[in-house]
Amino acid sequence: MTRIAIGSTNPAKVQAVTESYGKDAEIITLDVESGVSSQPFSDEETIEGALNRAKICLMQSDAEIGLGLEGGVVQTQFGLFLCNWGALVARDGTSFIAGGARIRLPDEIAEKLSQGTELGPIMDEYTNKRNIRQKEGAIGIFTNQQVTRSEMFKHIMQMLIGQYEYHKSNGASS
Repeated sequence: MTRIAIGSTNPAKVQAVTESYGKDAEIITLDVESGVSSQPFSDEETIEGALNRAKICLMQSDAEIGLGLEGGVVQTQFGLFLCNWGALVARDGTSFIAGGARIRLPDEIAEKLSQGTELGPIMDEYTNKRNIRQKEGAIGIFTNQQVTRSEMFKHIMQMLIGQYEYHKSNGASS
């Protein structure tokens, strides 16, 4: 059985990992820092946070695979978009990166983000709910539950696992 460590205790992220690996793995959850700002504001920063989490998992456990899942936002000429990235780092040092769905955030949310507030608390206030980031996430709210945060991260996990399995079976370089 493969030992996998995820650098988060967030239920939406853990669910995505658990559903992606099923019973084929022992999942270890670790509360690790991303090493980036609490609200990443670019693809690069969000990817860096995911990679940092995955690498730290390997340092803090005996897992064969470290995983990092990170959410952020990215400014485009069309507005501020959600971005989500994942990283898988194997014990042998190979690493894989995959990104998820993007949607444009409403202007009122983007404005609060630009003032330095993190998306999680903004969404809690916006929806009058608690812990949105641990449940459906902003993507779930703004897609009317068509895509939840866990489902979006599961898609990223499937891409990470697929890349890793391809690498292992074909000896390809990452």
